[in-house]
Amino acid sequence: MFPHADTSRWWVSGQINIIPQGHVEFPALYTGANSLNPKSEIRASRIFTLYTAARLTKFSDIVFDAEEASGNGISNSLGLAGYTNIDVVRVPGQGTPLSIAPYMARAIFRYVFPLSRETEEAEPGPLGVLRSLPLRRLEFRAGNFALADLFDVNEVGSDSHLQFMNWTVVNNGAWHLAADTRGYTYGAMLEYDDRSWAIRFAEALMPTVANGSALDGDLRRARGENLELELHPNLIAKKPAEVRLLSYVNHANMGDYREAVDLFQEGKTSRPLIEATRQQGRAKYGFGINLEQQLSANLRAFGRFGWNHQEYLKLGGLGFLLGDGTLAYGRGNILEGYYNAHLWRGIYGALDLQHVANPTYNRDRGPVFVPALRLHIEL
Repeated sequence: MFPHADTSRWWVSGQINIIPQGHVEFPALYTGANSLNPKSEIRASRIFTLYTAARLTKFSDIVFDAEEASGNGISNSLGLAGYTNIDVVRVPGQGTPLSIAPYMARAIFRYVFPLSRETEEAEPGPLGVLRSLPLRRLEFRAGNFALADLFDVNEVGSDSHLQFMNWTVVNNGAWHLAADTRGYTYGAMLEYDDRSWAIRFAEALMPTVANGSALDGDLRRARGENLELELHPNLIAKKPAEVRLLSYVNHANMGDYREAVDLFQEGKTSRPLIEATRQQGRAKYGFGINLEQQLSANLRAFGRFGWNHQEYLKLGGLGFLLGDGTLAYGRGNILEGYYNAHLWRGIYGALDLQHVANPTYNRDRGPVFVPALRLHIEL
């Protein structure tokens, strides 16, 4: 909406993102506690963000963002492994909205250690205002941030405000990143960048319970470790490509899905209960692949790959987002398409449509069409 000076050491901007979304009635043989509601419904989410940043020196800057989130999603954010609106925030396990009072979203300090005299241009924005960076460098960041701002980033499918809306398109669905309910955490990150590759590592705080709003400050017992290798291979002449290989290990007060299934099969619980196996010091790890390839001036391809469990849900277990009480397992297939229109200056409108086959990996429910509108304003 308003111009930003090219020479300023300050950055101030804002955004408004409003998404009304719904679905019509769909077939379901049964409905559980954490199922997608088979009756038609319409819900809306709203996010307002104030972005500020300042350049401290030639090699350092700071970021501070304030945010307000309200509204809710279809079925109170339950019943879909690939949830159709990543903007939705809620209280874990209850599907009710968090407070609509403004909160701190990011507070980040960055320092760049130059390792070469050659530099490249950098575009200032909400996550940093340095205008040039050494081609070879070491970057240090610390503070309050979202791991998804810095890891598993993809230029085609990482911005739910202008691109896809589905959780598993915007982020790797099998990545259990360290974060509170709103998606933020405290941590530190070290990144090495070279001409054709980069590697980054972050240590971050875990929530005291899965998807909880309180973070555990004791790194000796709870922490999330994330490592990502980024490669820029030359697969097609003059067509940029990026490959990101992600791994993570979470240490926290967590349950064990295999143990929960064993207790149920031994007749010690009425159904698999992950909460009954919660124990401090457990570790969970996973891997992800993120691919991006420019094909032509107007065409890019991208993909994400990850892995997660199925037996727990199949036997009637409930997760904090999922659980029909039982299921006839089937692969969850989601198709999403959107049209984004630049209406005027910083005002954008979008039409979005998603088709979900086998919601919650269940062939006994669905399919369901989920249309949405989106108004995005950049200030």
